Formats: sequence, C-alpha cells, structure tokens
Amino acid sequence: MDKLLIILIVLTGVFFLYNRIQAWRKPDSLIKKIYETRSRLFLGLFLLVFSLNLLIIPRGIIDIIIGLVLIVFALANTIYGYKAYKHYIAQAEPS
Repeated sequence: MDKLLIILIVLTGVFFLYNRIQAWRKPDSLIKKIYETRSRLFLGLFLLVFSLNLLIIPRGIIDIIIGLVLIVFALANTIYGYKAYKHYIAQAEPS
C-alpha cells in the first residue's frame, strides 16, 4: 500500500510541476488560468496523498498532527481548484 502511495505522490508532483511550468510559459490568457487551476488541483491531490501516507503508518504523534493539518489544506486546495477549473473550462467551450 505504501508503494502505491509513493507512486501517486511522484505522479501528482510531476503533474503539478508540468502544469505550473506550462502556466509560466503562457501569456496572460484563459489557457494560462486553466493551467494554473490544474496545478492547484494537482497540488491538493499531492498534499492529500502525502498526508494519507503519513497517516497510514504513523511514526509518532507529530506525523498524525501534520497529516491531519495537511488533509485540511489538501481538501481546500482540491475543492477550490476543481471549482475554478470547471469555471474556466466552461468559458473555453464555444457557445
């Protein structure tokens, strides 16, 4: 189980970096906003998987506290990123 979480941590980290770099390379436009919201979504997923990894096999009370705090930030980032992504994708679709 922990190997699967490590693979997910690496994949979400790579997707976060990819989308962040793509957002930096684009001029200010709707496409840049879409990449930024995707990177926020993957950052939230990265934090969520990382905190689950801390909570599955805790080494101490500090791991549990940090894992719970990261879950709160991860859920906030993921929810905000998903809502913003839906908003910008709706604008990008032709009317």
